[in-house]
Amino acid sequence: QVQLVESGGGLVQAGGSLRLSCAGSGRTISSYAMGWFRQAPGKEREFVATISWRAGATYYADSLKGRFTISRDNADNAKNTVYLQMNSLKPEDTAVYSCVAGRNFQVIKTTPNYWGQGTQVTVSS
Repeated sequence: QVQLVESGGGLVQAGGSLRLSCAGSGRTISSYAMGWFRQAPGKEREFVATISWRAGATYYADSLKGRFTISRDNADNAKNTVYLQMNSLKPEDTAVYSCVAGRNFQVIKTTPNYWGQGTQVTVSS
């Protein structure tokens, strides 16, 4: 079983930065791809970014490339942390950001196996 706990959300002004963290735990977490989705009020959930289990590959939603950066700390085999650095934030980035994990780096972009509870990010204009 995999558990995902997000942190780092909050209120930030437009143009500012925020870094989200997701602590993933579980016996097999180090072999899972991890990533982020977000859901804005009244909108469908959308893919943000993903990173492979060895952190050798990353993939971003086209609209977020250049502003968001995903990274991963695999120092502990039973507990991995994935980060989402968000720069030049815009009011339209306001959403609940959820951490995800999955066995397949390609599949996780559409169908993750595990979800965190989410953390709220609010960008004021």
